[in-house]
Amino acid sequence: MADPSSYRPKPGEIPDSPGVYRFRDEHRRVIYVGKAKSLRQRLANYFQDLASLHPRTRTMVTTAASVEWTVVSTEVEALQLEYSWIKEFDPRFNVKYRDDKSYPYLAVTMNEEFPRVQVMRGQKRKGVRYFGPYGHAWAIRDTVDLLLRVFPVRTCSAGVFKNAARTGRPCLLGYIGKCSAPCVDRVSADEHRDLAEDFCDFMAGRTGTYIRRLEQQMRDAAEEMEYERAARLRDDIGALKKAMEKSAVVLADATDADLIAVAEDELEAAVQIFHVRGGRVRGQRGWVTDKVEEITTGALVEHALQQLYGEEKGDSVPKEVLVPALPDPVEPVQEWLTERRGSGVSLRIPQRGDKKALMETVQRNAQQALVLHKTKRASDLTTRSRALEEIAEALDLDSAPLRIECYDISHLQGDDVVASMVVFEDGLQRKSEYRRFQIKGFAGQDDVRSMHEVISRRFRRYLAEKEKTGEWVDDLPEEGTPENGLKDDDGRPKKFAYPPQLVVVDGGQPQVAAAKKALDELGIDDIAVCGLAKRLEEVWLPDDDDPVVLPRTSEGLYLLQRVRDEAHRFAITYQRTKRAQRFRSSPLDDVPGLGDTRKQALLKHFGSLKKLRSATIDQICEVPGIGRKTAETIAVALAQAAPAAPAVNTATGEIMDEEEPGTTGSGGEPVTAGAPDERRGQET
Repeated sequence: MADPSSYRPKPGEIPDSPGVYRFRDEHRRVIYVGKAKSLRQRLANYFQDLASLHPRTRTMVTTAASVEWTVVSTEVEALQLEYSWIKEFDPRFNVKYRDDKSYPYLAVTMNEEFPRVQVMRGQKRKGVRYFGPYGHAWAIRDTVDLLLRVFPVRTCSAGVFKNAARTGRPCLLGYIGKCSAPCVDRVSADEHRDLAEDFCDFMAGRTGTYIRRLEQQMRDAAEEMEYERAARLRDDIGALKKAMEKSAVVLADATDADLIAVAEDELEAAVQIFHVRGGRVRGQRGWVTDKVEEITTGALVEHALQQLYGEEKGDSVPKEVLVPALPDPVEPVQEWLTERRGSGVSLRIPQRGDKKALMETVQRNAQQALVLHKTKRASDLTTRSRALEEIAEALDLDSAPLRIECYDISHLQGDDVVASMVVFEDGLQRKSEYRRFQIKGFAGQDDVRSMHEVISRRFRRYLAEKEKTGEWVDDLPEEGTPENGLKDDDGRPKKFAYPPQLVVVDGGQPQVAAAKKALDELGIDDIAVCGLAKRLEEVWLPDDDDPVVLPRTSEGLYLLQRVRDEAHRFAITYQRTKRAQRFRSSPLDDVPGLGDTRKQALLKHFGSLKKLRSATIDQICEVPGIGRKTAETIAVALAQAAPAAPAVNTATGEIMDEEEPGTTGSGGEPVTAGAPDERRGQET
């Protein structure tokens, strides 16, 4: 525990200006980011008598080992910089809202030649129109099924679309009138894009225009005695109205607004957001967070706004945002929202009428979400705490291992040997700090040597980071190649600077001995090591002839199994990726200077690798972008490479023709015949 007075800035060092500050711990990891209108006044609050500080603030300042700050010109710049640093450094003492689930959106890929309507989750992509989020994916599919009758936009995947274009036959939706079938040129690209634009306009709330247009067309068809067409239009109107009924009108004046409500207690806070577009609730989402800092409702709202609109621009930020409490001060936040939208945004508390009534509904949802979360979390917290205590007791550790790292080796009969490192903090996965390694020190199968190499490389990086920050001054062993492009700007999560309290290896006594030897060679003696053997789920410790046997009902054993299984899954996933890349190789990969674009151009021009192999140099030169020297190199490479074994139909014994078009890997190269099914096989 650090004494805040040991790193307190000297009087007069802190400027009396707007800015953003960062507290770092002894390992140089950023643990808290904050902004202030006056850095001098704000930081002075952290260096009071510890007894007068809020318990959470006291924990933060005693965990920290240094503080630094950056001066900015305005409070809006401070708000933007604070959001960027919280996103970049992921500080443990900051409020971080996380979705309690990955909410699905209805997305229209307007960035494609033929836009597609589909369900999407995760990070938003440029050029895609999003509607939602929705509570369930089936709600999106029900809505889309109704609207495709009127707006027959493409919903098929790229593979289905290309196959239909190749065969000249549309999919089932094209036959039943729920797709305009641009794949077979029933409509042009411009006509299909117009359909997609109309679909987006309807989903954005501009519904009256289309209802009135269809009603007029229905009346015109009836007057002209085209009764079948009039009946179809009548059914289309019914489908649109049914889709509209799925989102009830809540605000009569066609308002576009987001309503944010907060429910909180001393330890946690839940946020609920209703997205209202065209007076109808078009989406809902919720977040829950631990209150790891002393914070007001207005500050919680400010953090929620940063989370909600930090990556949004334009119409994604509504004209009106209704909140239960205003940030203090409110002007920088409102100005920031206006910049994100590009026009004025009203940030206010609803006082009366329909908007206040709807806010009360959102507030009730937030209260229910907090109650439900606490009901689930209570057992989880208790179980995780008990598991960590059982591990500490079984392994004779001084304290519970709050950070656990687990390593596993994977290969296929000695080929593509890789390793994984997974991290659990407080009994929960920390996926942003997972790492994967290629074994480089030797060739062949040797799990013990592989484990020694991986542990050495990981903790050599740790010692290098300690040396960089002045915590380590002795000579270090030569460092191995960094993994995954690790960055040198300290404080970021993509580093090995933060040590674990416990290293777990997948294996028994030999693997544990190799890991311990690697740590001893680096002079590290304050990190515990154990291994978990699969056969009897025994826990092995260094220099012990007998394993530690935990009860089968032990929560500690269950946590170790979860950690080991996650490391095994992560290693196998990487090993399969490496294997797939090897099987997808082709003779063209050995041609220097020949990239994916020109490879695809060659295969597209000749249709198959077999025809390319039999082509003359002059014929190869006919491909755009291929000069004579390159063509000669290609011809030599193909002549030297042995042709791949032919694929065989196991049902008929027939040899498959290599000229079958479209048999390519993910990069456009032909897939080697007989490549094993990625879903089968045993890896170690």
